[in-house]
Amino acid sequence: MSDSVSAPLSSSTDATAASGGASLFQAVMLCWALLFGMGLVMLGTGLQSTLLGVRSILEGFPPGITGIIQSGYFAGFAVGSLFAPGLVARVGHVRVFAALASVASIAVLLHTLYVDPIVWTAMRILTGFSFAGLVVVAESWLNYQSQNETRGQMLSIYMVVCMAGMGAGPLLLNIADPGGFVLFVVVSVLVSAALVPILLTVGGAPPFEAPEKMRLRELYKLAPLGMTGMVAAGMSNGALVGVAAVYAQEAGLSRSLVSIFVSVALIGVVIVQWPVGRLSDRYDRRKVMTAVTLLAACVAAVALVLEPGTVPALIAAAGLGGLSFSMYSLAVAQTNDRVPFKKMVGASSTLVLMSGLGSTVGTLAAGFSVEALGPDGFFLYFVVVHVALGLYASWRVAQRDAVPAEDQAPAVYLGGSYATSAVATVAAVEVAEEAFEEQQAEAAAAEAQEAEEAEHGQDTERDASSS
Repeated sequence: MSDSVSAPLSSSTDATAASGGASLFQAVMLCWALLFGMGLVMLGTGLQSTLLGVRSILEGFPPGITGIIQSGYFAGFAVGSLFAPGLVARVGHVRVFAALASVASIAVLLHTLYVDPIVWTAMRILTGFSFAGLVVVAESWLNYQSQNETRGQMLSIYMVVCMAGMGAGPLLLNIADPGGFVLFVVVSVLVSAALVPILLTVGGAPPFEAPEKMRLRELYKLAPLGMTGMVAAGMSNGALVGVAAVYAQEAGLSRSLVSIFVSVALIGVVIVQWPVGRLSDRYDRRKVMTAVTLLAACVAAVALVLEPGTVPALIAAAGLGGLSFSMYSLAVAQTNDRVPFKKMVGASSTLVLMSGLGSTVGTLAAGFSVEALGPDGFFLYFVVVHVALGLYASWRVAQRDAVPAEDQAPAVYLGGSYATSAVATVAAVEVAEEAFEEQQAEAAAAEAQEAEEAEHGQDTERDASSS
């Protein structure tokens, strides 16, 4: 099979580009199969993560062991982020997507054949690796099919689709008994079904080069808060995705409330990210990061005293999820403010890796926190992570002058390590840089016009005085 079999849609894209760029509607029509397919993939991901959290407790696995199982996904995703781009560059988008979707579908079913923590951890690692490749393929295709005028909007639509799929996935927990095999089959079907629209409709494979990476020491020197914030965001987001269902089970919630709790924590991301991003564009981004992470700590502390499963507790979960996941986008934007544009591609790739590593460690730590302290350990974990990041961010504010608000690149809106690869991060950075350059060009043009008008006014005054 060759990627060239889908050339007709590529030609359509080229024709659109030649005619002066595509409208957002045209771009969505070109990429609808990709968006629909990734929505199915993320729907399956959301269900699988919640299902494993619930099923692990039903099987008698301690919360700490469940944390190890769930962390396997993020470890696999981090490794996949390193190897998947090179695999795509060598083998091609179509083959990689088909192969990895098949592997992910098989890995889900193997959970039902071997109910063992070691096997389940291995399957989660394999699933994470496969999903990293799927995300790389999807995002590079999306980036290729979008024109400069629509790339930022298409990226936002893609992220909303992914987060909506992740948020809706846990609700499928209610369609069958999590103690049986039906829900695992549902996850497998969703992942396999994603292949159909993508392989039959998505157009010509884009040219692809594996993104370069920046050394950790260099990245920390250039953007210490951006790098540290990304690790903390991964630790928080990984715990939410991997351990939220474990907490809900330990807190004695019913199956329906478990699914709703996990769902609202993820859907809160869609609501909170945009206003947080807008604030970070107007004010010192480091102070916004400090305020957001400390507010997340306060929300987690309030959740400690709320009755699990009540409406206030669910609102707190949505707020915690939205604030925690916003840190991912803020960390990317903060790094973008500090790293020279020519090094941004390498920095973005390294940030995704740091998020994956943070998610792995965070899921482990949150699982053992629940095991040691009971349900309260879940929210106490978030208090510790966000207070630590808030203190570090406050210290960084005192160590270095802020980038002026007018010189900050616009914020980028991204998901997290389970749904975002270096391709989307780099694309978002490029969109932000283009928007920043346009702002600078407009400001320079306005300044030049003012100078010209002032000079014209002086000439008029001189003419009047001489006459």
